[in-house]
Amino acid sequence: MSRILVVEDEPSLRTDLVDYLAMRGFAAEGAGSARELRTALKGSEPPAIIILDIGLPDGNGFDLAREIRSNLDCGIIMLTALGEADDRVRGFDSGADIYLVKHSTLREIEATVNSLLRRLQDPQPAAGRQPDLWLLSRSTWQLQAPNRREVKLTATELAFVAALLENAGQPCSRDALTRLMARPQTTWDNRHLDAVVNRLRRKIRETTHIEAPIKMIYGRGYAFSAPGQIEA
Repeated sequence: MSRILVVEDEPSLRTDLVDYLAMRGFAAEGAGSARELRTALKGSEPPAIIILDIGLPDGNGFDLAREIRSNLDCGIIMLTALGEADDRVRGFDSGADIYLVKHSTLREIEATVNSLLRRLQDPQPAAGRQPDLWLLSRSTWQLQAPNRREVKLTATELAFVAALLENAGQPCSRDALTRLMARPQTTWDNRHLDAVVNRLRRKIRETTHIEAPIKMIYGRGYAFSAPGQIEA
């Protein structure tokens, strides 16, 4: 049973997270401050994952992540209201494996915990798996870069990336992508498609520090230019 430590100063959110994760089979416990976090880390069994808020009454989550990373080999998920790109980059730079904002649902947080646990339990690429592989998870709506950093996708972005990966490096036409991503009672055109691609490229670059392998093939459409795989 994996031990999960939830560090959150808002009592209701902390209780909801701890109770839900415990119900889902984890050994979950909570801490409401940096002091309580340090006390909990003195236990005999280190946590497999720490879910860490940034704004604590007696500490800064960015500094605490660096402290944790220098002393423990565990996963760190930052769960915070700070959703700007600079905050995300700072979170990853301080040692976070995953950065979530607080409007994430309990099911999304559980899926993220399970995804990170799998990564921690199998840190090396599996036999036959390319080390530069990009992984798209349909269940968690996340795109994992080769450096194991994950990008949370919107429904439109998920459909776009899945279409490119399913085409195995061959270009997907603009018309096909537009039809795929258009929603009922909306008008989609090349301008909307390009806006989605530009936004997605920027999100991938800012979250993973890697340029997105999404290439425009003039006169043909878009293609994914790196090895990729789709997981259920």
